[in-house]
Amino acid sequence: MSTTPVDPAAELEAIRAVVASVQHAQRNELVDEFAALFREDAIWTTGHGKRLFGRAAIAEFTAQVLPGATAHGTATYEVEHVLFIRPDVAAVKVRQRYFTPEGVLDSEGSPLYVMSKEDGHWVLTANQNTPVVGD
Repeated sequence: MSTTPVDPAAELEAIRAVVASVQHAQRNELVDEFAALFREDAIWTTGHGKRLFGRAAIAEFTAQVLPGATAHGTATYEVEHVLFIRPDVAAVKVRQRYFTPEGVLDSEGSPLYVMSKEDGHWVLTANQNTPVVGD
């Protein structure tokens, strides 16, 4: 079985659009929009090690931490690498950069999003956010 999608460029663009939606939801503190990016039974481990199981738990946690978060700065999300495990499953390495309200780089994260294509759309399925502590 090939691991390459039929149209890799289109799939990469769709995956980048999901990551851009993560950035948009985070920057604009849109809890529902953020939670909607996850598969119903998704798992997520936050950058601080909190384990969340299912979209409802992810939404509940996000509702507690996202409102007001941009007062401390913003983050950018950039797709660094995509590995297609199957044509409908991809491991997506993201470069996450946190900036102070003054625009100074404060820290970085290195999320791994395992995404699956469900009903024609890429969704976040199994995800781990990890802070970068040095190179």
